[in-house]
Amino acid sequence: MRVLLTGANGRIGTAIDDHLGTEYDWTYLDRSDSRERETRVVDIADGDAVRGVVDGHDAVVHLAGDPAVDAPWSSVLRNNVVGFYNVLDAAREAGVDRFVFASTNHVVAGWEAGHADELPRGELCFDSTTPPRPDSLYGASKSFGEDLGRYYVERTGSPRTFFALRIGGVHDREHDHPWDTTRGYAWWLSRRDCAQLIDRCLRADGGGFEVFYGVSDNEQRWCDIEHARRMIGYDPRDDADDWRESPR
Repeated sequence: MRVLLTGANGRIGTAIDDHLGTEYDWTYLDRSDSRERETRVVDIADGDAVRGVVDGHDAVVHLAGDPAVDAPWSSVLRNNVVGFYNVLDAAREAGVDRFVFASTNHVVAGWEAGHADELPRGELCFDSTTPPRPDSLYGASKSFGEDLGRYYVERTGSPRTFFALRIGGVHDREHDHPWDTTRGYAWWLSRRDCAQLIDRCLRADGGGFEVFYGVSDNEQRWCDIEHARRMIGYDPRDDADDWRESPR
């Protein structure tokens, strides 16, 4: 399978490369070059440049964008709205079958306000039916991405499959552990579990639009991963609570 990986040199992109580098025929795309891997340097806000890369791929894993929760509107618009549209529409034009979109937990994080007691006790859990309630322009841009993906699948028929992943906290290689906060433990996604989730999305049967949560098998997680287990066979190996007594 030929897979285009956008945002390939970021935290999630390198986790995918570390654990799935030999599993697929990857094309790595990023706005900057890398000494570690051959990279197509493209600004996703440039629609013509994007179309020149997407053609010929079976799937797209879209990670590119501004990941900062406090990103200003100018960057959110350019990278997370226009840039995302360019990649998705290029995938439609190229007849790409499968699109895996790195959404974010910040799509629903607005629900956390006022529920500080219920969440750690497991009395409130986010699942694929939880309505978006973004906590930032960044979260709102990812909610837009989910909606646009659903529109393309259901109204244009291409891509045939769009999986939106509401990803938690993925860190770099040197800090592959949860941040030492209640929220950090609840939303942690280890690098190997992150790669496995992407792998399951690429290998899954069937089509359509789905939302999955990207966290490890954390004891006190605030979101549902059973939907991903049932639909695509996601089987996370790590638990943030194993780090509570471990040295960092």
